[in-house]
This record gives sequence, C-alpha cells and structure tokens, in this order.
Amino acid sequence: MAVTRTETLPIRTGDDVVRVRQRVRALAVEIGLGLVDQTKIVTAASELARNTLDYGGGGDVMAEIVQAGARLGLRLTFDDQGPGIADIEQAMTDHYTSGGGLGLGLGGAKRLSNEFHIASMPGKGTRVTIARWK
Repeated sequence: MAVTRTETLPIRTGDDVVRVRQRVRALAVEIGLGLVDQTKIVTAASELARNTLDYGGGGDVMAEIVQAGARLGLRLTFDDQGPGIADIEQAMTDHYTSGGGLGLGLGGAKRLSNEFHIASMPGKGTRVTIARWK
C-alpha cells in the first residue's frame, strides 16, 4: 500500500474537531468517495476527534491518502497521550461510557469504517486508525 499524501491536524479544542470534519470531507471528495462513504468517514472522524479531545486530553490526527493497486482510500490515525483505555473490549461495547456520552463512539466508528484498529495502554494514550476505501 502506497501513501500518496499525508497531513497532520491538531485536536486541542472543539473548533479543531470541526476543522477535522471539514478537512476529512474535503479529502474524501478529492479521492472520489460517494456521498454515503463521505458521510460515513466524516461521522467516524468526528466521533474519534471528539474522543481524542474529551478522553485523551487532545492529540493529533494524521490523514493519509492511500493507494492499493487501483483503489484509493483515506486512512485516519488519531493519537493522544491521555490516560489510555484499560479494557478495550469493554470500551468497544455499545452504550459503555467512561464519561457522559452515549457510548456509541468507538463501536460506531468501527461500523462506519472499512478498516479499524485500536491500541491503547493505561497511562500511555490511545491510537485509533480507520480507513474508508473507494
């Protein structure tokens, strides 16, 4: 898989979450994702950016346009140095929340993505990578 372009966006404030959504939509349009796929990746990115801010204390998202053969995709990697997730399996369960949310963010992001990977270590932070393919 070749990475054709990479950019990193900060997630430090609520305004940054909006900027992430806008940039992800622009990249999805650029690679030719249809409206439904655009909406899916933007919604997943919004959830993960909000989690990065609210639970991870802020961080960054690396957006990559990737190519595998003739297929183009958008891969997003959200990183924070927050408290981490003690039990990833539990955190992926719908309606589980460690805060005041609905508990649909991680599971919802997974369902909206073609690829999903999460790695977390208590005290070290969390990394979530998603991708959507054309």
